[in-house]
Amino acid sequence: MENTYTKHEIIEKAKELAEMIAQTEEVDFFKRAEAQINENQKIREKIASLKSLQKQAVNFQQYGKERALGLVENKIEQIEKEIDEVPIVQEFKQSQVEVNQLLQLVSNTIANNVTNHIIESTGGDVLRGETGSMVRNAPGGKK
Repeated sequence: MENTYTKHEIIEKAKELAEMIAQTEEVDFFKRAEAQINENQKIREKIASLKSLQKQAVNFQQYGKERALGLVENKIEQIEKEIDEVPIVQEFKQSQVEVNQLLQLVSNTIANNVTNHIIESTGGDVLRGETGSMVRNAPGGKK
């Protein structure tokens, strides 16, 4: 007979998996890159002015000041471009992508394996993605 697990036991295993993911090279690089960005005075100044301009943009939008909004949006775009051109920012963004890909890979692996296990345990067809009851109840299937 197969083991039956509780939600609590599964959550505990998920926490163990999260701990493992948090200790990967990808996450380590992400943390170091973020720290370097936060320690960089020029980037901090650009981010501060970006936030200020974004607040102005919201106000101009609320009050229908289209021309002023357009000017502020251009400044925002310019500062974002300047920030994005800093090598450590590019590396940070790349590390975000890599961490997200790792999380997506784990999520997809779990989903696919659960699905395959259900199919196999019901005597289904993994290649066709059908559970045993689908195979048995299909036209011409085994009854």
